[in-house]
Amino acid sequence: MDDLLREFLTETGEHLDTVDLELVRFEQDPNNQTILRNIFRLVHTIKGTCGFLGLPRLEALAHAAETLMGKFRDGLPVTTPAVSLILQTLDRIKLIVAELERTAAEPAGVDDDLIGSLERMSEAPVPAPAPRVDEVVLPQILERALKPGEVSLDDLERAFRDTPGPGAEPEPEPAPEVVRLDEVRSQQARPHQDEARPPEARRAEPARQEPVRQDPVRQEPARAEAASESDAGPVNKVQTIRVNVDTLEHLMTMVSELVLTRNQLLEIARRHEDGNYKVPLQRLSHVTAELQEGVMKTRMQPIGSAWQKLPRVVRDLSSELGKKIDLVMQGAETELDRQVLEVIKDPLTHMVRNSADHGIESGADRRAVGKPDKGTIRLNAFHEGGTITIEIADDGKGLDLQAIRRKAVERGVAAEAEVERMTDAQVAKFIFHAGFSTAKAVTSVSGRGVGMDVVKTNIELIGGTIDIQTELGRGTTFTIKIPLTLAIVAALIVSARDMRFAIPQVSVLELVRVRPGTDHAVERINGSPVLRLRDRLLPIVPVAGMLGLDAPGAASSSDEGFVVVSQVGRQRFGILVDGVFHTEEIVVKPMSTKLRHIPLFSGNTILGDGAVVLIIDPNGVARMVGSGVASGQQVEAEAEAEESSADQPVTLLVFKGGGDALKAVPLSLVTRLEEIDAAKIEWVGGRPLIQYRGRLMPLVPADPGQALKREGAQALVVFSDGERSMGLVVDEIVDIVDEVLDVELVAERSDLIGSAVVRGRATEIVNIAHYLPLAHEDWGRPSNRAMPRAPNLLLVDDSPFFREMLTPVLKAAGYRVLTAGSVDEALGLLGGEGRIDLVVSDLEMPGRSGFDLIEAMRKGAPHLAAMPVVALAGTMAPEAIARARALGVGDCVAKFDRSGLVAALNEITSDPLDVAA
Repeated sequence: MDDLLREFLTETGEHLDTVDLELVRFEQDPNNQTILRNIFRLVHTIKGTCGFLGLPRLEALAHAAETLMGKFRDGLPVTTPAVSLILQTLDRIKLIVAELERTAAEPAGVDDDLIGSLERMSEAPVPAPAPRVDEVVLPQILERALKPGEVSLDDLERAFRDTPGPGAEPEPEPAPEVVRLDEVRSQQARPHQDEARPPEARRAEPARQEPVRQDPVRQEPARAEAASESDAGPVNKVQTIRVNVDTLEHLMTMVSELVLTRNQLLEIARRHEDGNYKVPLQRLSHVTAELQEGVMKTRMQPIGSAWQKLPRVVRDLSSELGKKIDLVMQGAETELDRQVLEVIKDPLTHMVRNSADHGIESGADRRAVGKPDKGTIRLNAFHEGGTITIEIADDGKGLDLQAIRRKAVERGVAAEAEVERMTDAQVAKFIFHAGFSTAKAVTSVSGRGVGMDVVKTNIELIGGTIDIQTELGRGTTFTIKIPLTLAIVAALIVSARDMRFAIPQVSVLELVRVRPGTDHAVERINGSPVLRLRDRLLPIVPVAGMLGLDAPGAASSSDEGFVVVSQVGRQRFGILVDGVFHTEEIVVKPMSTKLRHIPLFSGNTILGDGAVVLIIDPNGVARMVGSGVASGQQVEAEAEAEESSADQPVTLLVFKGGGDALKAVPLSLVTRLEEIDAAKIEWVGGRPLIQYRGRLMPLVPADPGQALKREGAQALVVFSDGERSMGLVVDEIVDIVDEVLDVELVAERSDLIGSAVVRGRATEIVNIAHYLPLAHEDWGRPSNRAMPRAPNLLLVDDSPFFREMLTPVLKAAGYRVLTAGSVDEALGLLGGEGRIDLVVSDLEMPGRSGFDLIEAMRKGAPHLAAMPVVALAGTMAPEAIARARALGVGDCVAKFDRSGLVAALNEITSDPLDVAA
């Protein structure tokens, strides 16, 4: 792709986003000529550049849209269908631009449907403008006879003209040729008037001398700019250049290393107390801080860039849902890190869609309760204490907390007695559970319970929090707090049992010294440590106890130290540590894949003395406090984890595809549920594709005899792994259910694992691994695996359902899979003649557990003692993880984390195994 085309794609993308936003504004304010001129100019620029680059399809679409907008400028009424047609044209242009960016060539195709509609709408007659007041009233005044004592306008004008002001000099003689302002304006407008006149009339006039014919739309901003310069002096224009993102990322990495080096030098200076280094180190620290601030500014972007598409989203939803919705955005200029901005774009969009669908009532419902027909969604962003706070509020019906309580009990999320004891804020957070929805009907917008859990996960992924305030009948407000940046943060360095940790300072409210026998002493209620702080009980999380750092019999020492009071959302708690050192700017490094399952930590860093320390995640601590695990209830958690996986409910997505039979797939494997316009499905080489998030996504029917729709809405279940995605074409999304399955296996059909009874109906359990090669032949196969043959993998799990679901996935990832349903069966296979290279075992099996299997392997033959093992578990208790690590387990993966399991296996087998052909 040449530089000219790359520049065109970049600028066109920016222009299209701006036109999207401006068109929605123009529809609401059709008399605003400034907005119309801006839209016209941008579309005109796109059309002109397309013609220059030889892109006829884009040029034709832009020209047709420009023609219709020119009619708006001439007085054609601005209607919702007309704006919708232009927006559809912009969507088509975006698709073509995306394909142009992917292949560096304009895709083949015709756009006669849109161009024809635009031309027909442009041919509508423009109504004649209403006469101005001065054209009607002024002649009547001039023709009226003067009354006694009145003075004519001519006499009055002559009197003002002939009477000089006080101290005025005599008026100079006029120049031989004077051009009046109204004549200049008429000359500027004359070219457009000439175009409207017949050619014969133009030829009959004498030729005028015009040096250059200029576009009046482009000329208008220039005149305004010249006027401002003449009135207010010279204008300092800000110059900008485009810089590759990789260059900025590299610069940020270098600054991070400089910060680490600065911290090391400061640590050395503190230890040696050498005054010779004090001044240059202070200067180095000052320069480093300024450089860090400057580089951080290059990464900062206004949050408004993440909001650009929301007016269009709300406008389309208003039309689709038949509601009147007003979107108010405040604080769009608030800046935050580009990485943070990219993460929150999708959550913000989903929450606005959710507010429009579930929050705002219909016009009739609003009128019935005395509300105005038009509902309001408000977005507000502002800086607060080193973080960014984003509020998404609506004046809708609010959350039905009683319905949420009932749904939580029905789905087994919490016991009825526990739910009744919860506060409203705690109950409201149930909507963040996967598959949780109280919607009475599934719509194309929401209602399937997929999305809010992803919102919470994405926000917590960057160290943010989300809180809910709701009032029935009045509305709901979501408050999101996210860090300003992910790269360099201020942290409090603490210690627990001779180990140091970092706590982000933004989450630290205060420090409290605790000691037995004082006013601030750690107490225990039912075995759980608490602190009475200003007549309020504060749950305490001892870091040493959570990590198993306490020696036997040393429990009493955990009652002395410092409590770091933190708050996540409305939840306040204390983190008990032994010592507190100082605050330090740290460079955040991501956690190793082998430690990401530990919720207590969010990353690691290197201190000034070169020590590597872990960063405590306040969100993870808050989850532990909420679940009770942090309050001495580990024994209960382990007891629950020992239940048979066969008795645990599985969350299933139930759908129909290719007939009336119900089909189901584990919801944990689903990335998204989508409804697309069937007209946008493209066929390449006989295969259906759809442009999805900037890429072409293959579509695979759920049933071989199923036909894709040619028009209307087509439902898709999207499965993704890395950059690969597949859309499973289904007829209807039925429900999301939790069910304890008793699967009857089917061997003759590769597309099914078997059948089971789900909510009283026979349901086919779909084998997703059957469809993956139909979308991408190499799906799941490591591209860099340099092995003479595929490794032999032993999968050990007591659940036939889980073995049958996971086996095709492991085979698609490039492994030869053997299965065992018990520890004894697995030991028999391991001791047999067949070669096994690695083991994947469930830890939570009835009878002899996975731990028993691993211990037997480590005490067995040398090749078994050194064999790699990946452990699977439904819950990750710290003691269980520590025990697995002690047995030499390579990695621990959550039970249904398919991508995590494949990644762990790929990491283990990235070093060549001794696998003879």
